[in-house]
Amino acid sequence: MKLRPLYDRILVKRVEAENKTASGLIIPDAAKEKPLEAEVVAVGSGRITKDGKTREMSLKVGDHILFGKYTGDEIKLDGTEHIILREEDVLAVVER
Repeated sequence: MKLRPLYDRILVKRVEAENKTASGLIIPDAAKEKPLEAEVVAVGSGRITKDGKTREMSLKVGDHILFGKYTGDEIKLDGTEHIILREEDVLAVVER
């Protein structure tokens, strides 16, 4: 199924969490938190300003982003968890 977010919303898929710490300790599943990093899967057309113009999105498909712990709405598409966020909920773009 294909999904196109509206306006200033983006569709993201969480990046897999690390299984080991930096020092090499294995993290058990019960202690893992959901990662706050995700990959952008789809973007909307942009925010509509007060004067009726559309402001382009600064994110693009394939970007890796960081977002807040309690932001967005979780949905399932074809058995995979995704999150719909507003562009303003994105904290940073991860550049590698």
